[in-house]
Amino acid sequence: MEPSDIIRAEISALSAYHVQHSAGLIKLDAMENPYRFPSSLQDALLARLATASLNRYPSADAPDLKAAIRHAMNIPNELDILLGNGSDEIIQIIAMALAKPGATLLSVEPAFVMFKMIATFCGLNYVGVPLTTDFEIDVEAMLVAIQRDHPAVTFIAYPNNPTGNLFSRDAIARIISACEQHHGLVVVDEAYFAFSSESFLPDIVHYPNVVLMRTVSKLGLAGARLGMLIGDRRWLQEFDKLRLPYNINILTQTAVTFAMAHYDALLAQARLITDERTRLAAALSALPGIHVFPSQANFLLIRVDDATRVFSTFVSRKILVKNPSQSHSLLSNTLRLTVGTPDENDAMISALQATPGI
Repeated sequence: MEPSDIIRAEISALSAYHVQHSAGLIKLDAMENPYRFPSSLQDALLARLATASLNRYPSADAPDLKAAIRHAMNIPNELDILLGNGSDEIIQIIAMALAKPGATLLSVEPAFVMFKMIATFCGLNYVGVPLTTDFEIDVEAMLVAIQRDHPAVTFIAYPNNPTGNLFSRDAIARIISACEQHHGLVVVDEAYFAFSSESFLPDIVHYPNVVLMRTVSKLGLAGARLGMLIGDRRWLQEFDKLRLPYNINILTQTAVTFAMAHYDALLAQARLITDERTRLAAALSALPGIHVFPSQANFLLIRVDDATRVFSTFVSRKILVKNPSQSHSLLSNTLRLTVGTPDENDAMISALQATPGI
């Protein structure tokens, strides 16, 4: 007997999510905060972790952590919070809950690859509507897809990954309205909220069919693996039924609760990154043969003449970036560069300056 004899055909056809090996390289491929937890707080954090009861299951619904997040992020009391093992688990919970026979998950393309992968995992139909050539939402095409497919859920990243831009709020509002008419949920993914000038958090109380995702990963806590869903209790109490027991471990609960008490220190690191984003974008834009796309995230998407060759140049200089150029036609010859420390960004600039005929 072969596994393919009983595994679903659409699962057999998938490729596993690929994480590039980064040992010995300057790691600028995964949109991580390049700064470690503030050194002035590390001893206090270690002392707090030392008190964690590793011999006991963690709190099932993490009330202390939720309260700390609510206070730090100024989440209105009328909205509830659901926690996941990273945003991936949140996406999967939503997809599982809405996967009625024939149901559809809608998103734009290119977007976060897990929207499509998790739709496949959960047996949802997936529909991806291409962005315009300047990476804006094609509103009319989205409205046609909503009218045609009546998606159970539509995911929109704000800012978008891998393009880095903020979509028009008016376009998103039209999509929300159309989805409501067809009884569809809209999930706004704000993974990069700390680097963005805009947020939907103040607005979702006015939209009965919208919930908001965030994560602490980009804030410098990627290793803690904590994502959150924010929205009306009527939605979240249904999604909570699919959350596995004790999904947020005691070390994550303890560490992130402590970190939320020092939220300003994390936001200060985010400001350093946005300042470096501005500097890096200006330096790269001054180089011939490089087009830098606008970004409100902690990364820059650039277009070059030959992404494969430039990627190889980076690797030869022990710098790891992301090459999404084969993943979608709109991303042809693009590279995604995580904004690093000043020294790391200087290394990227030097690598591109030394690449002939970019």
